[in-house]
Formats: sequence, structure tokens, C-alpha cells
Amino acid sequence: MSQADKAAAFAALHIPGTPVVIYNIWDAGTAKAVTGAGAKALATGSWSVAEAQGYPDGENIPLDDLLAIATRIVNSTDLPVSIDFEGGYTADPEPLAANITALIGTGAIGINFEDQVVGSSDLYPIDTQAARIKAIRATADAAGVPLFINARTDLFLKAKPDTHATHLAEAKERGAAYAEAGASGFFIPGLTDHGMISDICDASSLPVNVMMRGALSSIAEVAALGVARASYGPGPFAQSMTQVAEGYSAAAAS
Repeated sequence: MSQADKAAAFAALHIPGTPVVIYNIWDAGTAKAVTGAGAKALATGSWSVAEAQGYPDGENIPLDDLLAIATRIVNSTDLPVSIDFEGGYTADPEPLAANITALIGTGAIGINFEDQVVGSSDLYPIDTQAARIKAIRATADAAGVPLFINARTDLFLKAKPDTHATHLAEAKERGAAYAEAGASGFFIPGLTDHGMISDICDASSLPVNVMMRGALSSIAEVAALGVARASYGPGPFAQSMTQVAEGYSAAAAS
């Protein structure tokens, strides 16, 4: 398949009530493992990619290194590959367009794109983030690739769970604005309350992505809420590193 065809196939996997399962990877080796296990698509998690290279999360891994990893992953599989691009490595639309062009050049067909100001506790104003998404969409259109822009809001990650209900209205506003700007999906990591997730799914014109953690432990449960994409974020990496450490401890004690 061409890159454009892969992007279209990836978008088609996002079906409310029948979510595509994304078991997040961090290199070509994990891409091959998850592909071999029967995955329909692949996506990285920024925390996992950074930590696997010895960097903390938050755009600390150099962009050139991230692009090289993305290229290696894409070349290791025939599946569509989405890259967690955090905040795009810049706040401004013009250099953002250049960074997106470089990412598309790796063969990736999608991105996660977050609305937090990287390195800060703040979120971009809705209009500012919408303008950034518009710049990405225009760049992808010019490249002839229907890039899947998974627009992530960090509202719920930043807030305490007992205050999540107070952020629902803003989350819906952000989702609507991001959709109008050209986003392809709406990612709400940190929100685990079933009723609130269902509410957002009902209100969203975009397919909704949740992160499987805490009260979100079953694909069947989130499917019933109307979710279209279920991601595992840093969980697979953390689990793998625990297994490595335990394996060493067992070996050393034998």
C-alpha cells in the first residue's frame, strides 16, 4: 500500500463501539513483535520512546533521533504507523509545518498531537491549538497524505480525578474546535470514568481514543461506551522493563 492508502486504512479502523487496539511500541523490535501478534496498526508512545533511549519524556529526545526511530519502525512493518509527536517540537505554526513534513518523510501516517505546552503545566488556548492543527492539516494535504491527527487534550491528565466532571464542557469545546480545524480523532487520556467517557463519545464528531489504565481494563467495556481507539500508552514499556529487572534479579540469585 502507498503511504496515503495506509493513512486511509488506519482511519477506517476507528469505529465507535469496535475500537482499534493500540498496544504502544517504542522501536522496530517491538513493532515486529506486535505486528507478529496480529495487530492491525501500530503507534508509539512518547514516554516509552524517550525512556528507551535514556531521555525523560517531554520532547527531550532530539527530533532527529525521533525521526530516525520512526523511519526504522516504518521500515520494519507493512502496518500503518502513527507516531506520538507530543507538541510538534515547536509552538509556532511555520516551524511546525516543517517538522510535520519531516515526519511524513519517515513514512508515518498519523500522529498524536497534544494541547499542553510542553515543559509547562499550561494548555494552549483553544484557538491557538486549533491554528496549530490547521497548519498540520494543510501541510499533510500539500504532501498528499491524509495524516491521521489524533488531537490529544491533556485536561484530564492535568486535573485530579475528583474534578474531572468540571472539565467536561471544556473538553467537548476543545474536541469540537479541533475537529473543525482538521483533526481526525480526539484523545482523552487520564479520563477513566465510564459515564463521562460515554458523554464525550456521544458529543464528539471525531472518533474518541482512551488510554487503558485504572478503571479502564477491558476493551469490551470501553467499546460499550462508544470508544473507537484503545491505547495502552507507557504501560507496555513499563511492564517490559519490570520483566527485565525481575529477570536479572532471578538470574543473579540462581
